Amino acid sequence: MKAEQIYYHPRFQKAFSSLPKIIRDKAKQQEKIFRENILDPRLKTHKLHGKLKNLWSFSVSGQYRVIFI
Repeated sequence: MKAEQIYYHPRFQKAFSSLPKIIRDKAKQQEKIFRENILDPRLKTHKLHGKLKNLWSFSVSGQYRVIFI
């Protein structure tokens, strides 16, 4: 399943620019995978719970995640 459209929230853009370069580069690699297949096992895509129960997340590296609808 491909990603139909990607919208970057302004807070994401600001936070992303302040990340270490190695994490930004890894996030860009993961985004390429996400664009082709949002459920690719390399992303560790999962549904969130609690307050964020209507959202999904995929792994970038260690503690870094991308949240999406």
